[in-house]
Amino acid sequence: MTLRLPDVRDLLPRRDDYDLRPRTMWADLVAGLTVGVVALPLALAFGVSSGVGPAAGLVTAVIAGVVAAVLGGSRFQVSGPTGAMAVVLAPIVAQHGLASVALVTVLGGVVVLVAGLLRLGRVVTFIPWPVVEGFTLGIAAIIFLQQVPAAVGVDGAVGGNTLVTAVRSVGEAAARPGAAAWALAVVALVAALMLALPRLSAAVPASLVAVVVATVLAEATGAPLDRIGALPDSLPVPTLPTASASALGDLAGAALAVAALAAIESLLSARVAASMAPEGSVYQPDRELVGQGMASVASGLFGGMPATGAIARTAVNVRSGARTRLAAVVHGLVILGVIYLATGPVSRIPLTALAGVLMVTAFRMVGAGTVRAVLGSTRADAVTFVVTAVVTVAFDLIQAVQIGLVVAAFFALRHVARASSVHREPLPGPAEPGDERIALFRLDGSMFFGASERVLTEVTDASVRGDVAVVVLRLSQVGMVDATGARALAELVGALEREGITVLVKGVQGRHLRLLTMVGVLDRLRHERHQFDTLDDAVEHARSHVRRAAEGRDVPQLDGRR
Repeated sequence: MTLRLPDVRDLLPRRDDYDLRPRTMWADLVAGLTVGVVALPLALAFGVSSGVGPAAGLVTAVIAGVVAAVLGGSRFQVSGPTGAMAVVLAPIVAQHGLASVALVTVLGGVVVLVAGLLRLGRVVTFIPWPVVEGFTLGIAAIIFLQQVPAAVGVDGAVGGNTLVTAVRSVGEAAARPGAAAWALAVVALVAALMLALPRLSAAVPASLVAVVVATVLAEATGAPLDRIGALPDSLPVPTLPTASASALGDLAGAALAVAALAAIESLLSARVAASMAPEGSVYQPDRELVGQGMASVASGLFGGMPATGAIARTAVNVRSGARTRLAAVVHGLVILGVIYLATGPVSRIPLTALAGVLMVTAFRMVGAGTVRAVLGSTRADAVTFVVTAVVTVAFDLIQAVQIGLVVAAFFALRHVARASSVHREPLPGPAEPGDERIALFRLDGSMFFGASERVLTEVTDASVRGDVAVVVLRLSQVGMVDATGARALAELVGALEREGITVLVKGVQGRHLRLLTMVGVLDRLRHERHQFDTLDDAVEHARSHVRRAAEGRDVPQLDGRR
């Protein structure tokens, strides 16, 4: 017996990932430089807001950005630290300490990598749109609330309840109006520049310009604001994180949460990038998971944080004219240049300026048009959207996705159950004596656990309470049958037969035949020939039963049927 290894060639880098013609390379270099400039303040800000520090944010943008660009499944994806990951990571840092980040990052990356090797990339398509938008809105709210302490000039507890911390910070700031005024002024300046500059020119990196202007003014006026502080002027040496049995057990849940978020956000971002590409594009979801998994593993080894595809930076990459993966690689190299050449000026950036960048970013994560569209779609989608957003803020992202999926599934099942119905139909052809004793029922939709009890009750009540001798069940319009639905049909046939009512079945589809046979639907028929392919044959046989009953005789064998 030969052991055949799975074919992973489609998950590996290829020569056609890059177009090395001068014009294409120049477009990628320009796009990569633009994205690198945009990503720099975000990498610093997300590193700070997650609790791991600005240096970890820079390292993640460089290492994970380059690895994911080379190994991932999207030509345009830009990866690095994101707001959603900062939201998930902050309570992990608060509970398990900063030393746990490297191990969580590596473990989460391994889980994502294995998911890609197992070809689970298409799973994200099963997440409904209201759930995606709901937890995106919840993440945006958390990011904004996390910045409130810095925005009012006080220290906030990383990992605590964001709403409680934000409210407490505002109260503390009221007792220190001087510091609060400086902080709020910087936030207002950054927000104003980020909103105004794109209207003057879309090519201006508004967030970077806003941070530079705020830093220069803070230095010139000697503003009493906390700064980023000292940063490393080179990449750290890669180190394997300590992994004892107890540490693995304690951090397993955190690693799964990180992996789930990394997979979901990266695949959603890659799908958005493919739809934004001017000439159209495709992405490989399984390869994307492999690339993102390797990116997080590499980031963890270098002291970074878990990475995901970043929708905002990916969108900038596409709009800046990127053609191949080279643009995302250049983005990482630009930030690497900052680490080696400009950590001194970067260390003087006020934390309040980064808070302003994140507050504006949070507002832009979910557009007002998207919120209106979801809330105005259907009541079920609106409830799913609101519940997911509220749970994200109140608990955490993974629980929000789980609860959002449960709510969406509940409404979907209710809709399917309501669409499943039973109708009593008139018999085809000219009426004959005794037709009133024949009940023809057409079952529509799905016979599953959500609808089977109602269908069973309706048919039983209509048959037993009336003067019915024969029931014909039309099953040709049944789209789906599960074990519960098949069992209900078996109970229906058995109950009617015990009441002396002959049951005829018409139109059993081939795909349902095995299940109906296994649970005993056909065995409970009075005769094996009480199963028909055409309605005319079933009705004619039902009429023969009624005629023989009216004559006081048993129904004889007719071509082997009773």
